[in-house]
Amino acid sequence: MKEPGCVILGIETSCDDTAAAVVLDGRKILSNCVASQIEIHQRYGGVVPEIASRKHLENLPLVIEAALEQAEIRFDDLSAVAVTYGPGLVGALLVGVSTAKALAYACGIPLIGINHLEGHIYANFLINPQLTYPLIALVVSGGHTDLLYLSGPGSYRILGRTRDDAAGEAFDKVARVLGLGYPGGPQIEKLAVTGDPQAIPLPRARLSGNSLDFSFSGLKTAVLNFIQRQKREGINWNPADLAASFQAAIVEPLVDKTVKALHQEGVKTLILAGGVSANVWLREAFQNADLPLGTQVYYPPLELCTDNAAMIAAAGYYRYQRGEISSWNLNAVPNLSLTAK
Repeated sequence: MKEPGCVILGIETSCDDTAAAVVLDGRKILSNCVASQIEIHQRYGGVVPEIASRKHLENLPLVIEAALEQAEIRFDDLSAVAVTYGPGLVGALLVGVSTAKALAYACGIPLIGINHLEGHIYANFLINPQLTYPLIALVVSGGHTDLLYLSGPGSYRILGRTRDDAAGEAFDKVARVLGLGYPGGPQIEKLAVTGDPQAIPLPRARLSGNSLDFSFSGLKTAVLNFIQRQKREGINWNPADLAASFQAAIVEPLVDKTVKALHQEGVKTLILAGGVSANVWLREAFQNADLPLGTQVYYPPLELCTDNAAMIAAAGYYRYQRGEISSWNLNAVPNLSLTAK
């Protein structure tokens, strides 16, 4: 070990990426290794849970070994092991949790269970350790769309969330209909570059009252109905225009409700997190939004937006500093809430 400090091994296996990373003092990434399963699941148009679990079993020992070797440390140098224990696919989560428990027990070091969404949030702290509270976080990924108020470390209040499909899930489903493959978000974003976002009128869900919740199921259905209607009537249509119009219909409510939350809570720090936060259109929309005067917007680099273990290690560091250690009874919780105690 070249540098003294708090060294956390992070493990992430919530879906189809097998990841391990070593982070020093919650901010310096010594290694961040990911074994992707995208090519395996592309043929099915989405993640097959049983296959994902089996590949995690094969990949995780190799990924952990690579992370330690890249960081130039040994197991004896570790301060703790942090692992995603939910939400996610239960079989995939169990692989990571079981491995982390075995490593922590064998090394005689603490085990720290991390909520996957908290990991995405703390990806921002890896790059911007100067971030202070309170702040608003918009977490948008394949399985989640949550708008959160953070009053302090580990303190979360849900302001809004999707009532049906997550934003990333809607991207994947529409991409499948368009024959673009999996994962859908990057494919639609690429196609939308040459399209007109106003070419095809698509709905934005209008929820009652002052709700900050989201809904994307109706939008997905509207896209499907549009395609079927055009085919039935023999009308030619431009896939790029549809991709751009769909993307705009996703981004607009995300930005509008987040801006509303910033005004409502009187907060001037916003962080974006999750795989969809890598979307360039979304980032540019926030740059052009009517944000409260003085608002600062932060988001991680692209490699830290998608699932990775550096973000899990970072979140683990802050819990370790607060003495929040998990018991050996830690188990996978596929529907884990960010506000669960």
